Amino acid sequence: MRVFVTGASGHIGSAVVPELIKAGHEVTGLARSGASATAVQALGAEVHRGDLGDPDGLGAAVAGHDAVIHLAFDHATMMAGDFPAAAATDLAVVRALGGALAGTGKTLIGIGLTPTGDPERDAVINANPRSAVSREIVAIGDRGVRTILVAVPPVTHSDQDRTGFIPTLIGIARDAGESGYVDQGANHWPAVHTLDLAVLFRLALEQAPAGSQVFGAAEEGIPVREIAEAIAHHLGLPAVSVPAGQAAAHFRGFPFITVDITMPTAPARELLGWEPTHPGLIADLGEGHYFGR
Repeated sequence: MRVFVTGASGHIGSAVVPELIKAGHEVTGLARSGASATAVQALGAEVHRGDLGDPDGLGAAVAGHDAVIHLAFDHATMMAGDFPAAAATDLAVVRALGGALAGTGKTLIGIGLTPTGDPERDAVINANPRSAVSREIVAIGDRGVRTILVAVPPVTHSDQDRTGFIPTLIGIARDAGESGYVDQGANHWPAVHTLDLAVLFRLALEQAPAGSQVFGAAEEGIPVREIAEAIAHHLGLPAVSVPAGQAAAHFRGFPFITVDITMPTAPARELLGWEPTHPGLIADLGEGHYFGR
């Protein structure tokens, strides 16, 4: 297939692109800068220069492609504290992509979660501004597009992870002189190795039925206390409990420190035959690459 990938030079995209090319697909990668274009070319893909601020341009760019894998997101705006604005930009892009693909039977793969039917769980999902994007992708599926949603774990780890949950926690621990978790640290984060996730995106492209929800977790949910203790061990620092009332200050406003998420690991294996082969999170922390930066 000819596949257009947004976020092609990013953490996940830089693994997805070579995985697709290795499997025989032709890939065009979106690049917003000269440096990104060079990185995309080095991965073996064609380059389309553009950015999320031009949704109509992106809609036009996907013409002639069989599928779009949408991985880009305005993380800078989100981390600056304006998550709704970043999500609004993403929604505009997805609408443009959907408009370009409508009625073609072609494929649009995005990141997100479909409604579960559980009111309590759906309330949590809908509290995330990005949930509007997931709902839009589901709606696009009713317009003659093969849509697939991939739920990406909040911890996607590897030596390519520069700005995710784990580098953030490590940076906070270094600054504070201790590796913290909130209260008992009993909340969970699901996890997957970047390279295993790349394989899953390829399998979803090649095999997943239209309308599929694909869960990308290799590990269902790791207690945050266990993660903090592993970080403490590798930094030679104490692991400490931070009272909930002090969490915002201690964790520098990191909004996800108390998030409790689990994600099923069996469905993707059963649907797509996916078998993760790379180290789990705690073992990957043991490789040391997170701590030599």
